[in-house]
Amino acid sequence: MKYSTILKTVSFACALIPGQVLFAQLPEKVGGLITADRNAAIIAKAEGPHAAFSSIIDKTSSFYVPSEVNAFNYLNNRPNIPDVLSWEPNFALVSKSLEFGVTSGNLEFQKVGAIKRYGQYLTIWKRDKKGVWKVDLRAEVENYGKQKAKDLTYQEPDDSWYLKHRSQVRLKQREDIISSTDQLFSTISKRDTEAAYKEFMADEVRFYYPWQNEIEGKTNVVNFIKKQRIDIVTEPLKVGRAYSGEYAYSQGTATIHTKDKAVKFNYIRVWQLKDDFQWRVILEMMFER
Repeated sequence: MKYSTILKTVSFACALIPGQVLFAQLPEKVGGLITADRNAAIIAKAEGPHAAFSSIIDKTSSFYVPSEVNAFNYLNNRPNIPDVLSWEPNFALVSKSLEFGVTSGNLEFQKVGAIKRYGQYLTIWKRDKKGVWKVDLRAEVENYGKQKAKDLTYQEPDDSWYLKHRSQVRLKQREDIISSTDQLFSTISKRDTEAAYKEFMADEVRFYYPWQNEIEGKTNVVNFIKKQRIDIVTEPLKVGRAYSGEYAYSQGTATIHTKDKAVKFNYIRVWQLKDDFQWRVILEMMFER
């Protein structure tokens, strides 16, 4: 199975229509998801973060704040969210089945009277029965905001055939493959974190870690782990997989061991089934819990 990965610099265009922002043209499928993410960011700027988040969730959406919570209940019960929040995706993908997507990128946030803060966000998306993109889960990690914004990278799905399973048993079995793969990753990482990341990271992986700029590329991720002398012990909890099968995610808890301390984390991994039929992590976020 092949996917066309398109790298493109997306620049803001001056809008001639009041209240609208125009962007460079995008492919139809992944472009719809990017537009949904950007539209929410526009709402955040115009009406505030609460209105923005409310526009893209349903009653089953989850936020990490930093523990996982039901987003609908959270937003309706005095949520601890910033007064000002902006973000812009620099990575996006959509599955061939068009019901699974991922966006990630830089964000800035601020509370009244406080300094501006920076970070990165990751959103796993689902598409509802009306064809509207909604958050499945969303997480953020803070950094110093010193990295220049990166060009948008996206993966537009092709139109190749995929097996359309109807059996819930078979769909569960397909998710079990992701659980087993993530568990194997965790087992190896407990013994040798560097070896595990060399084995399971895709060459083009993106790695989000607290107070670090986005790290891109397997070699750079492994070098970071080696330089920081960290050992990562993870405990997988849940997985999800695109109906078309080529993408998935896993989430769980982690303990990061350094020379003098151990810190409790959560993690999210986005997986892709590669042309050699091996599952590889194309994006990972670690964030304290």
